[in-house]
Amino acid sequence: MTTTTPSTTLVPTAPVFTNTERLALAGYLAGYSGLTRHAYELDLRQYASWCQQHHLRLFGARRADIECFARDLEARGRARATVTRRLCTIAGFYRYAVEEELLDHSPAAHVRRRLDYESHATGLDRNELGALLVAAGLGAPAEHALISLLALNGLRVSEATGADIEAMGIERGHRTLVVIRKGGKVVTIPLAPRTARAIDLAIGERCAGPVFLTPDGRRLDRHGAARIVRRVARRAGITRAIGPHTLRHAFIICSALAARGTARSRVHRMVPHKYPTLRETRATEPGPRSFFFAAVFCLTRLTHLTF
Repeated sequence: MTTTTPSTTLVPTAPVFTNTERLALAGYLAGYSGLTRHAYELDLRQYASWCQQHHLRLFGARRADIECFARDLEARGRARATVTRRLCTIAGFYRYAVEEELLDHSPAAHVRRRLDYESHATGLDRNELGALLVAAGLGAPAEHALISLLALNGLRVSEATGADIEAMGIERGHRTLVVIRKGGKVVTIPLAPRTARAIDLAIGERCAGPVFLTPDGRRLDRHGAARIVRRVARRAGITRAIGPHTLRHAFIICSALAARGTARSRVHRMVPHKYPTLRETRATEPGPRSFFFAAVFCLTRLTHLTF
């Protein structure tokens, strides 16, 4: 009987990325921050994994390979919007590499991206929105404050969970909150009286730190906020699946209804987003205070419309 001695020789492995590819990835992602960077990291990580499975280098891929990656995502049941966003990220990455002269030609320059997909976002009517606010008011103060910020101010979930107690203030007789929007833009928003009261109850005797905390004392993240929204929705009798962005969408629709017959640019200043109902909005009230007055107008009208 012969015995075999295990070899201790190390087998060299090729690096996943070349130095040029690593430089392009780091440089492209360095231009973004926050949730946008996390989303682009996920897109590029999945694309790089797919290339590795098919024995492709990032800078060796061709247009046909990227098209096959998109078809593979569709075959795995990914939504058309998700596929389009991933292709946009890949195209942006290769465009950056070309601009930095790390690559001669972008293989994603002429990849077809479907931008005409139909949105299947779940909306709430004003009765459901009112029921949600009532259910939140009967619950914990932090839940009431979060739902009120999302539904009555149209904040993104990252803006609401990123709010700090030090950012609370008073301006022109209104309670205000300073939030950081996408792109690092700092905006002062007025709070509805019920929202301000809910925030006061949520923070209690604390004088600094995040407005929203988890039970173990950490800052509430977007996943925890989504769980709160779903929990309150169940108490309100809303059976379909909704999330924090559903409340932002409901705020836009209800604000547009409340602003009928007035300048729609006021609503657009509250929610700087290209929603279909506000796509043709144009600013008609110049001046540094116009946003604040527009926000107070929309909050006043929306509160009367919802209840």
